[in-house]
Amino acid sequence: MSNPLLVERAGHVETWTLNLPASRNPISGDGMVGALVAAAHRVDQDRTVRAVILTGSGSAFSTGGNIKDMADRTGMFGGTAHDLRAAYRDGIQRIPRALHACEVPLIAAVNGPAVGAGCDLAMMCDLRLAAPSAFFAESFVKLGVIPGDGGAWFLPRVVGAARAAEMVLTGDRVDADTALAWGLVSRVVPAEELLEEARTLADRIAVNPPQAVRMAKRLLRDSQLQSLDATLELSAAMQGIAHQTDDHAEAVAAFLERRDPQFTGK
Repeated sequence: MSNPLLVERAGHVETWTLNLPASRNPISGDGMVGALVAAAHRVDQDRTVRAVILTGSGSAFSTGGNIKDMADRTGMFGGTAHDLRAAYRDGIQRIPRALHACEVPLIAAVNGPAVGAGCDLAMMCDLRLAAPSAFFAESFVKLGVIPGDGGAWFLPRVVGAARAAEMVLTGDRVDADTALAWGLVSRVVPAEELLEEARTLADRIAVNPPQAVRMAKRLLRDSQLQSLDATLELSAAMQGIAHQTDDHAEAVAAFLERRDPQFTGK
């Protein structure tokens, strides 16, 4: 059986490729869940990884849950209601928890359809770029189910409550141009340039002091749930740490000396 997630590294940037193209990269199977969770935990502990690009092999980014398994009531879709609840909690719901906790910036390079849990997977990333052939569909309602993997939490934070409601309650597709207009993606680029553009963006992130980048991402994520006072308090604590780093001293020195900085992550 092929590796469900291909991992490549260039410098300080990793590229993760969902690698089940024959079935359009579903993420509901144990193998893919385990691979994504393990990769997120690994880079979170590896201070030399400064950005990650997530994309799909073949023509799709990810079509989410395995529809054949749903029809056959096998895998995570088999058993009683209690079995299904446990399967979601112990299976696919591990992905949003792991990606949300990961302090390394995640960039989704959406090369094709992102449907159901595949749409939600893109929303779990910090930034999204799309090829013209990409579309996004929060399509659970079309199958008589609901977003079971955190989409109801992630999607409104990306496109706002009204547009999230439209996507969830209709299940309709949002094409790449509409996704751009809605702020769902940062830009739409030709398919042949998608990974190059994602890598350029990743490099723009990776060139910065990595500890400051990780804390900035954590601050952005945590501020979604906190009051202004709590965010200011967390900002003060993180800023105290940032001011004591070698990279901060190097950044200030390089600025004053009008040279390019050399960051070590310390």
